[in-house]
Amino acid sequence: MADLRDLLGGIVEDVDAVCLFAPSRSYYDSFADVEVPVIVIARENSVDADSFVELPLDFPDIRERIRFGLEGALDDGYLDDEQVVACATRVFDDGIDTVARVDAGEFSESGVYELFAESRADPNVIRDVFEVAIELGKKGQKGKQVGALFVVGDAGKVMNQSRPLSYNPFEKSHVHVGDPIVNVMLKEFSRLDGAFVVSDSGKIVSAYRYLEPSAEGTDIPKGLGARHMAAAGITRETNAVCIVLSESDSLVRAFQGGELILELDPEAY
Repeated sequence: MADLRDLLGGIVEDVDAVCLFAPSRSYYDSFADVEVPVIVIARENSVDADSFVELPLDFPDIRERIRFGLEGALDDGYLDDEQVVACATRVFDDGIDTVARVDAGEFSESGVYELFAESRADPNVIRDVFEVAIELGKKGQKGKQVGALFVVGDAGKVMNQSRPLSYNPFEKSHVHVGDPIVNVMLKEFSRLDGAFVVSDSGKIVSAYRYLEPSAEGTDIPKGLGARHMAAAGITRETNAVCIVLSESDSLVRAFQGGELILELDPEAY
């Protein structure tokens, strides 16, 4: 009869590193004599690991959890994209119960980790806005491609460097992105011109804003238009991030610090 260790041992055979997702102290300590690097990926470094990657928010989906964790490890220089990694994580109970063998290069640096981990706004808010842009990119609005610009965080400065194009439907409301009804409203209002302004905590501050940052020193890839230029400019002059859905090619792009940090196809996400 075949030994399960022989059948399943190939999962961890000859790996270049081990990534432990939110391990307990005792579980982490049990890896003290492992001959390959051990990287802890969690919300907090509660085990005092030397190699630690902060997971910016909880990811119920295991693939997303591993993807964000490995991209963070790549960003921090703990891994390179030619390495094979054993990822130990939790799926069913309170402890680690699942191991996956992953080529780190499969999750090459896209900019998604940087967008979540290094933004002033709550990472959950970034995710909620990101998901609205992704869904709009996949489905459009009433069957038509649309463009949209979401400015997230540092809302006070953003409002000071913009002006209204029309009546602000959110002026006296206290609604937040992530609410399914609010997301429907955002998709509906995306048909009209102007940017959405979202606070650090996710409150919808305004729609229909015309951004007026200085274009001096702003450099964006050729082929991108005024919406992307405005996104680059406003993130250079404030601590906001911008998530932009392009009407022409339906790609979602993110800007931070005046630079394009992410570009992806909603259909492939």
